[in-house]
Amino acid sequence: MRVPRSLEVWKLGTVNYLDALKLQEKLVSDRKIQKIPDTLLSLQHPPTYTLGKRRTDHNLLIPETELKKIGAELHYTQRGGDITYHGPHQAILYPIISLRDIGCGARNYVEKLELTMIELASLYGVKACPGQKGETGVWVGERKIGAIGVRITYGITSHGLAFNIDPDLEYFKHIVPCGIADKEVTSLSRETGTVLPSEDVIHEQLVSIFARQFGYGNLIWKDDVSILLDSDKV
Repeated sequence: MRVPRSLEVWKLGTVNYLDALKLQEKLVSDRKIQKIPDTLLSLQHPPTYTLGKRRTDHNLLIPETELKKIGAELHYTQRGGDITYHGPHQAILYPIISLRDIGCGARNYVEKLELTMIELASLYGVKACPGQKGETGVWVGERKIGAIGVRITYGITSHGLAFNIDPDLEYFKHIVPCGIADKEVTSLSRETGTVLPSEDVIHEQLVSIFARQFGYGNLIWKDDVSILLDSDKV
């Protein structure tokens, strides 16, 4: 009888972007040498703009000196994709998983991330779909509801997806989201126009859908946020 594939899920709450980046780097190294199992980080960030490895600074429409005034940070990363925004009331998943172990190629991996967000939206009666050619992420008509930016190192994934539950959409006006001009950004709250369940519930739904998409039958939940700060635990 086949043993269900296991996934550790770390519920980290709100985490500073650089702390999350450092944690991902450590976990990728540990996953590469099989020190840890496949791991999924579920979290949110304070208001943060991030640029991918293509360094498309021109898509930041506000001077860096003004970022502090709006309570936001800017960070450069090695993920794919263009500029994006992370902030409160988003559901963010950072999978640290071995694509080789689950027999998944890079393109199929991204497609499954898209399907994860599409299925979450459908739970609330919102019809989402992948973008057209050159339009990354997940869309509701011409409005973007979920972003994807991944990095794959030695077959191990990091970074991931961000789904808009009810973020302050004003922050998106200071960038060309994902480098795609003349398109709006939306949220689950805006598209449904109804009172949503707690964000914890939506985060857990997103995790459950992710696990099903990637064939994980056994979820091991870790709720101890202090794990982030204690390198001995990772």
